[in-house]
Amino acid sequence: MNGEERRSLIISRLGQSDLPVSASKFAEEFSVTRQIVVADIALLRASGYSIRAERRGYVLDRQIHNGELRRVVVKHGAEELREELYAFVDNGAKILDVIVDHAIYGTISAQLNFSTRYDVDCFVEKVATTDAKPLSMLTEGLHIHTFIPPNQDAFERIIKKLTELGVYIESN
Repeated sequence: MNGEERRSLIISRLGQSDLPVSASKFAEEFSVTRQIVVADIALLRASGYSIRAERRGYVLDRQIHNGELRRVVVKHGAEELREELYAFVDNGAKILDVIVDHAIYGTISAQLNFSTRYDVDCFVEKVATTDAKPLSMLTEGLHIHTFIPPNQDAFERIIKKLTELGVYIESN
């Protein structure tokens, strides 16, 4: 079984399960190491699946899985961070993650799960008060957000606002 087939089975299994499924369980089932399963999960997340890691294993967020998942490519510096994120949440979208394509490390993603200005403000405050930098700074500001807009009109408003901010590159 190749990696693509294994990842397809992982998504299928998570979609059918009401309980978390551990990486160890998948590893045993597919005769691979736990680390390979963890890498598969990371690849699935990067391709748009919202998979949560819980104490007892992985769970596919069905609400997100069944919603209209969208992606947008943007580029900006730290100064535009808050306004960029507000463009999403002010239009009712949930920002699931941030993804960068690093020249050395490949695809790197981090879960965000922001849906309010409060979520955004907490994140921006943390960036401002720590030595940590946003993931997008690894790629000179170029990054991707996976998000769920409540409807097509909201999606179009988000794209319009990102364009007005001068950070929009492309979307799906």
